[in-house]
Amino acid sequence: MNKVVNNADEAIHDITDGATLMLGGFGLCGLPENCITALVKKKVTDLTCISNNAGVDDFGIGLMLKQRQVKKMIASYVGENAEFERQLLSGELEVELIPQGTLATRCMAAGYGMPAIFTPAGIGTEIAEGKEVRNFNGKDYLMEMAFDADFAIVKAWKGDTAGNLIYRSTARNFNPVMAMAGKVTIAEVEELVEAGELDPDHIHTPGIYVHRIFQGSDYEKRIEQRTVRSRLKAKG
Repeated sequence: MNKVVNNADEAIHDITDGATLMLGGFGLCGLPENCITALVKKKVTDLTCISNNAGVDDFGIGLMLKQRQVKKMIASYVGENAEFERQLLSGELEVELIPQGTLATRCMAAGYGMPAIFTPAGIGTEIAEGKEVRNFNGKDYLMEMAFDADFAIVKAWKGDTAGNLIYRSTARNFNPVMAMAGKVTIAEVEELVEAGELDPDHIHTPGIYVHRIFQGSDYEKRIEQRTVRSRLKAKG
């Protein structure tokens, strides 16, 4: 099976209106920038997006929000996206905010083939309304369903033609669990090498989970909030 495609446009060619997408990344780190750009260009709509956050106004998922391509956003953190806030408050965008650990574990459950998880997070809050609660050993747990995503779109530092992936630092946060969970997993990488060139002990996502892979380009790698000390204070 040849998993290598030429570019992002080819990788997302069969994503259509109404699809449910997982998009990797943490804040603005490890985002599948090329695939997001391709989705904006393709103008698919009514998307349900599952991601840690919704990007910012002019970067990440924020680009799709700006074009009204997202019908529902499932996230744990909304950051400083003014357009996201506007659409939420106006009722234009359906939003499901969930605890970050629950988000990660629902992704993991989908990858492991588990239909649901039980978590104490959300018990006694609005998150638990309408959901099943079970008691284990005297403690209540909330049942949360595993995600059911048509596509998982992830970004890795390095990958090979067999689909094996290596992530760097913070980009390793949500990308690996999402890579396991989509019906079709698309990976864009900064460097694509031949199968066998990666050290097996360094691989984070085995190629069995990846259906399409390509080498991306022109990564911005934005920093959401740059915090630095002045040179004078650093010297003092």
